[in-house]
Amino acid sequence: MTEAEFIAALRTLPLHAGAHGLMDDTATLEFGGETLVLTHDAIAEGVHYKPGTDPADVAWKLVAVNLSDLAAKGAEPIGVLIGATLSDARFIQGLREILTAYSVPLLGGDTISVRPAVYGCTAIGRAPAVPKRTGARPGDALWVTGEIGAAMRDFAVDGPAYRRPRPRLAEGRALAPHVTAMMDVSDGLLLDARRIAEASGCSVEIALGEIPFAQGVDDRLAAAAWGDDYELLFAAPAGFTPPVPAARIGVLTSPGEVALRLDGEIPPGKLGYQHG
Repeated sequence: MTEAEFIAALRTLPLHAGAHGLMDDTATLEFGGETLVLTHDAIAEGVHYKPGTDPADVAWKLVAVNLSDLAAKGAEPIGVLIGATLSDARFIQGLREILTAYSVPLLGGDTISVRPAVYGCTAIGRAPAVPKRTGARPGDALWVTGEIGAAMRDFAVDGPAYRRPRPRLAEGRALAPHVTAMMDVSDGLLLDARRIAEASGCSVEIALGEIPFAQGVDDRLAAAAWGDDYELLFAAPAGFTPPVPAARIGVLTSPGEVALRLDGEIPPGKLGYQHG
């Protein structure tokens, strides 16, 4: 099965209402006037990081990609659970660094011994208001925080943007009450923009020249489809001024035959990374 086929099969199972039809990166549980936000991501050697990577960097990235999902829901982290392939003191050091940097406590987890190594993390957060991926409407503008392509640029040289992404937690909390839809850019800006459009029953038009690419990015189309940026991609009504630095890159439109157009055309090649 491809990733899309596998997720489609999972949708035939009994689902909790908080799973949102598996159309989002997080689940939610309502408790009184507060919402718990839950997410789980796994990373594997040779897929999400290079063999021989410093275990401290592996630990950082494992937690960071999960905190990034919380950021896209405007959530404040409560804690994380770790499923870890047995490693060494460097992995523990990396965990200590990211948990300290974002004031996130460890709740527990499990360990295994397997090669190639696979790690999992469940992150739990709380939020007063949670923007879904499905709320964008025709006429909304599409925005992105930060820069795109830094991870692709740093991949060849094991630079920090690829090894140690920075989840946009503060930006997510500032944006959440105002946006109509939001997610993090993990699999590629173009693919994730199409996901917002499709989940919201829209199409999307993006201008390549409006995307804020990182310094040193030469192949802009490749960078827009590469992923691992962990910036926040969000839709908001026309005329909205974001409370955080962000670039307006496109507009949501009424649904058409094609879910995404780039400079008015269907983009060539893959829009982003998908397993399988």
